[in-house]
Amino acid sequence: MASGINQPLAERVRPEKLSEVIGQEQVTGPGKLLAEMVRTNSPVSLILWGPPGSGKTTLARVFAHELKAEFTEMSAVMAGVADIRKVIELAQMNKRFGKPTIVFIDEIHRFNKAQQDSLLPHVESGLITLVGATTENPSFSVISPLLSRSRVVVLNQLSDEAVREIVLRALTKIGRGEDALAPGALEFLVHAAGGDARVALGTLDVAMLFSDGGPLTETELETALGRKVGRHDRKGESHYNLASAFIKSLRGSDESAALYYLARFLKMGEDPLFIARRMVIFASEDIGLADKYATLLAESVLEETKNVGMPECQYALFHAALYLVRAKKDRTVADAMSSALKKAEETPDLQVPLHIRNAVTDLMKELEYGKGYKWKAGFKHEKGFLPEEIEDWKVLDEE
Repeated sequence: MASGINQPLAERVRPEKLSEVIGQEQVTGPGKLLAEMVRTNSPVSLILWGPPGSGKTTLARVFAHELKAEFTEMSAVMAGVADIRKVIELAQMNKRFGKPTIVFIDEIHRFNKAQQDSLLPHVESGLITLVGATTENPSFSVISPLLSRSRVVVLNQLSDEAVREIVLRALTKIGRGEDALAPGALEFLVHAAGGDARVALGTLDVAMLFSDGGPLTETELETALGRKVGRHDRKGESHYNLASAFIKSLRGSDESAALYYLARFLKMGEDPLFIARRMVIFASEDIGLADKYATLLAESVLEETKNVGMPECQYALFHAALYLVRAKKDRTVADAMSSALKKAEETPDLQVPLHIRNAVTDLMKELEYGKGYKWKAGFKHEKGFLPEEIEDWKVLDEE
């Protein structure tokens, strides 16, 4: 690892104590989860789930520092099972000397099942304390046994106030103050970061590298920002607010609003594939059976967006949006799916009726598997198809 001035600014000013961490007080404040683990010296495996730049790596390192543990870090993008074996060997050696080992895995959602399985016995035995970081919902990307042995810590996108404080503290730590920034430059930097401390500090670092030593201006910060586009527009609406507005406008058949929010999305640099995927979902959820071509069109636009790319794929995106906003809306599919999932959750252990089970052995036939069933198109068994306990349930019954 580089040291001194060769280190990125974010590394040079990274906090070493939990009390120095800014912006995640819901887990670091007095009496909160991480603070109590440190206070009682009781490490528990963690999955840190939050957006980029929210402090996942910082919290992992601070956690290890406060607990006086060996901290070993790996990226799930680069590491494999062999790397995990080396870490386990290190942990076993540390154990002989009475030193705990904290293993930090960045982007743990990119580990496959085999890689995650290889961690499980060592987490279970307490040989290692796992700290995984992810921007993805861990319930979809982390195996259940590992998830059940960890605490999921949800980190929030940093507020503008938190980013502002992080920037000012960084300037103080390197011997400069707020006067290192020209009037308006701090607010520009905070706004451009969009809640991502790494973007704020990285931009500041690059701007200072090429500065003549005077106060940094908005223009210099914008140059240092490069092609990065903030998550917020000038009015401060987030990526998620725009997504919500776009979908609700499609649902409400408001052409002007839907195309306006689509244009805003594209102007702020949104990934066009995200927009196309949202329209595929919308076509199934909100149009469904009312227009058999809607989903086909949305899927073809998704494929066209993949193949053509920006800026030409904008035609396809606007084509799909205009079609979907004008299409007749019908939530039968969504309502039926919701009803069926709810009933399945309520009755997970009901047995499949014998008369619609496959009788593949003589014993099964003796037990009346498949009794009375006929292999004929449209055949309706006199006993129906649902388990007896819910034989009268209708998926689309009105409540």
